[in-house]
Amino acid sequence: MLLPFASPRPEVRRTTCRDLSLEWQSHKDNQRFLDPETGICTRLRVQATHPVPNANQVKITDAVRRVPKLTVLLFRAPPSTIGEVLLWPLKFILCSIVLLFWPLDGLPGGESYTDVYPTYFMSYWGQLWAARSQREYSVFDNLVQKSPMPTPANFSITVKGVTHALHPRRLAIHDESGWYLCEDPDVIINYRYVAISYRQSDVFQRGFDDEGKKKEEEQKKQFIESVRSTTLQCGLQAYWLDLECLGETTEEKNIDLYRMADVYREAIFTLITLRKSDDQHSIESWKSWGGRVWTFPEAFLSRELRYRIGLDGPVTPITLHELANKAYEYYSEETAIINAYGGKDRLDRLEHLTRLKAAIWRRGSAALPKALDLEKQSPPNEQQPQHTANVSYPAERVYALMGFFEHRIMPSVLETELQALARLSMVNDSDRIAERMVSMLPQEIHPHACWYADDDQYGSQLWDIEPEVNIAGVTESGALVLDGCRAATIRWENFPEISFQTTESIRRSVAGKIPVTLPGWVLYAATWMPITSTVSVGTAFFACAAFLLIAGPFLTAYSISGRILATQPWLIGVKGVMSPEEAANRIYGATLSKRQRLFFTPSGSLLAKPAEDDIRRGLASQYDEALRQTRDDIYTLIDTLSGSIFYFTAKRPPTVCLFTGREGGLGRFVLCSENCVANELHKETVLRMPSYIHDAMSVCDWIAIG
Repeated sequence: MLLPFASPRPEVRRTTCRDLSLEWQSHKDNQRFLDPETGICTRLRVQATHPVPNANQVKITDAVRRVPKLTVLLFRAPPSTIGEVLLWPLKFILCSIVLLFWPLDGLPGGESYTDVYPTYFMSYWGQLWAARSQREYSVFDNLVQKSPMPTPANFSITVKGVTHALHPRRLAIHDESGWYLCEDPDVIINYRYVAISYRQSDVFQRGFDDEGKKKEEEQKKQFIESVRSTTLQCGLQAYWLDLECLGETTEEKNIDLYRMADVYREAIFTLITLRKSDDQHSIESWKSWGGRVWTFPEAFLSRELRYRIGLDGPVTPITLHELANKAYEYYSEETAIINAYGGKDRLDRLEHLTRLKAAIWRRGSAALPKALDLEKQSPPNEQQPQHTANVSYPAERVYALMGFFEHRIMPSVLETELQALARLSMVNDSDRIAERMVSMLPQEIHPHACWYADDDQYGSQLWDIEPEVNIAGVTESGALVLDGCRAATIRWENFPEISFQTTESIRRSVAGKIPVTLPGWVLYAATWMPITSTVSVGTAFFACAAFLLIAGPFLTAYSISGRILATQPWLIGVKGVMSPEEAANRIYGATLSKRQRLFFTPSGSLLAKPAEDDIRRGLASQYDEALRQTRDDIYTLIDTLSGSIFYFTAKRPPTVCLFTGREGGLGRFVLCSENCVANELHKETVLRMPSYIHDAMSVCDWIAIG
C-alpha cells in the first residue's frame, strides 16, 4: 500500500532470454553480456572517463594489489621535490604496515598467468531459416515444401529447371504460314533468334479503365508488329519478346522469369528499343532504359547489341562501351565490368561478381525503387512499371544478380533480399561473398542485418578480404550463423588484475616470499617477550620482524622488477578517451619494469594515424584528435597482448570481439554487442588488429550476427 505522499515506482520493463542451459530467465530490459567468469547473463556496467549519473557507467578502477602498487609508487621514480622527499617516509611506513597486515598481497604473480583471452561461451541455439547443409533442418525448405512455387502440372520443380535453360521455353517463329508461338523444344533449337530489351513505359502505357486498356492493347500490337518486321529485316525468323514468350499464368511465369539470363545469352543479338526523345542523341531515353535492374544483365549477357530509336527507327550496332556511355549514370564506377565484358581487361571472378552486384544494387526494380536502402524496402505489392516483372519478389535484385552465377537458388516470395543474398552466397561457396561482408565496416551498419556491407570505410574491396569463418545458415531475421569463429569477451567493468610472464629468477621468487613470513615473526615475538626467561628469544624474533618490516618493501620491489616477456591477454574497454600512459598505470601498476608496453595503433581504427619515419608506429596526435571529438559514442580499447590502444566510435559498447578475416597484413576483428533476447550479436565496429592475437582466442560454437 502506498503512503499518500509516496510517489509510485516507475514500472520496470522486463524481458526473458535463455541461459547456457537453455533455461528461461527473466531480467530487466537493459544492455547485458554473458559474464565469462560466471556464465550468467549480467547487466553491463561500463567504466567511463566521465561517467554519467543514473546510467550503466562507473568510475575507472583497477584490481591491482595494494602492496605492489605502493611499492611501485616508492621506487619507480626517486623523489624530485622537497614535498616528495618529505612524503616518501610516510609512504614507506604505510607500505610496511599494509605488508604486515596483508602479507599475501605482496606475493609476486597475483593471478596465475594464462595465454588466452576470456572465453565467450554463448552459442546460437535456434533453428536455421536456410541451411548450407542438406542434413540440417531448414524453416525455409519446410515452408517451400508446404507451399511450393506454382508451376505447370507437368513441370518438375528443381532449382536448375527453374533458373537454367538451354533454350527459351517459348519462341515467336516465322514460317510459310506466318508468325506463331512455338513451345516445341525440338523445333525451337533449330532457330536462331533475337532477344528484345526495352522499358515498358517507352513502348506502351498501362491502362486502368476500358479506354486505357484498349489503347494499351493497340500500343502492344504496334510494338509486336514492329519487332516482327525488324526481325525479318535482320535476316532472322525468330525472336524472344516477354510480352509474347513469357507465360500468361503465374505458373508459367515462374518457370520463365528467372531463366531469362540464359535466354539473352543464347540470342544471336539483343535489340534494344528506346522511345523517341527531343534531344539529338536520345540520352534521356538511354538513361531511362539503363536505370532498371533487369536491363543490366540483358545487356551484359548478350553476345551482340543493337538498338533502334522508336518503333520504325533503323537498327544500329552498338558496343558495350558506347552503350555504357549513353545509358549508365555510374559509368566511371562500372568501367571495370564493361572492360571485362568487352574483352579488354580480365577481372578476378570475385571482383567481377562484386562489381556486378554493386551495379545492380544501384538500379531500381519493380520491388525496389532506384537506389533505395535495404532497410527502406517497399512492400512487394508497391510495384513500379517494368516490363519483365508482372510478379515481383522482394529479393528481385538478387535474382537478377544470380544470372551471372553458375549455381543459382530457387526464387521465393517468402524471403527478404538479405536472406536471398545469403542463400546465393552459400550455394556459391567458393566466392564466399557474405563471409567477406562480415569483416567489412560500411558507412552505415544495417540495423537488422549488420553483416551486410556495400562498402568499407577502410577502403578495401570484397576480394581484398580473406575470410576465416564459414556460414552455417541464415536465421529468419536475416542474421548469418557463423561457424569457426574465434571470440573473446571485452571487459568493461574495470581493469582486472593482469599477470605477466617474466624472466625466471630464483632470487626474485625467494625475495617475494620472505615478506609473507613477517606476521609470523611478529607473532612469535609477542609470544616470547612476556616470558622473563625467554626475553632474549623474543628480542631476537622482534629484531627479525623489525628487519623484515623495513626490508619488506625493498624485497617486494625486487620481486616485481623482472623483465616482462608477455602480458596476459585481455581486451579492456573504456567509454571516452584514455591515453596509453593512463592505461599503462592501470595495467602495469604492479610492476617496476620500465619498458613501455602500450602503443598507439598505426592503422587499426578509423581514428588511427601512422607515423612517417623509419619505424612503423601510430602517431600520438590521434589521442589529441580523439579528445577533440564532441560526440558521445567514442570508446577506447586496450589489447594487452599486442600492447595496442585503439580509439573507435560505436552506438553501443561492444562486449565480444570476433576474428573473422584477414586483410592487408592484419586481422579483421568485429566488435559486437550482445542481444540475449534474440540470441544474436550485432556488429558495432571493425578493427584491424595484429593477426597473431587470434591464436589466444578460443574457438566458439555457432554464433548469429545480425
